[in-house]
Amino acid sequence: MRRVLVVTAHPDDVDFGSAGTVAAFTDAGLDVTYCICTNGEAGGSDRAMTRGEMAALRQDEQRAAAAVVGVSDVRFLGHPDGMVQTTLELRRDISRVIRQVRPERVLTQSPERNLEFIFASHPDHLATGEAAVDAVYPDARNPFAHPELLDVEGLEPWTVPELWIMGPGGQDAGVAVDTTSTVERKVAALMCHKSQMPDPDSTAQRIRDWAGGNAVLAGLPEGSSAELFRVIRIP
Repeated sequence: MRRVLVVTAHPDDVDFGSAGTVAAFTDAGLDVTYCICTNGEAGGSDRAMTRGEMAALRQDEQRAAAAVVGVSDVRFLGHPDGMVQTTLELRRDISRVIRQVRPERVLTQSPERNLEFIFASHPDHLATGEAAVDAVYPDARNPFAHPELLDVEGLEPWTVPELWIMGPGGQDAGVAVDTTSTVERKVAALMCHKSQMPDPDSTAQRIRDWAGGNAVLAGLPEGSSAELFRVIRIP
């Protein structure tokens, strides 16, 4: 395991969902790349700021947050924030990044709506998760899918062996990553997204509480923190 790709819809999604795990990966010497499908222009509440200014700010915030957890390769696909759909174009764009990065593991958001936690089921998240799954299988590995990637851009197909879906997994598919030593870096990464944090102290405490609750579910010792994933092994 050398390379990991994280695919999310918006700047800050990776930090809410998996920044503690990313920090653990980079601490272990793995190269991690972020693929953000939008520029985040529909975020924030400052109506005096143009959407172009917001997009530029959120890109800067995401790069700063990535640096906190050891990531320097951050790529933005530029699909419209708030209007992401699982199109062939999005599947192609994610497949392109997979073929460029050639990761052994891809992390992404769940394509399944969670009515118990509606914030995780933003339509952009669902569409991004679905497109990322489609890009992992079958698009990125199929030389005849999106032929321009091979014929014009010279990007050879790539088979991703592992797909990690953010959030709790099934009884036999769930993986808990112990983030006890990295949870404060996760919090620090989130605090870089100042344009999205009207109450940073409350957000930081909520993140610590979530991480502690995940650790309880995973059976880790009291005082631990964790992030949960559903893991799919792909032959």
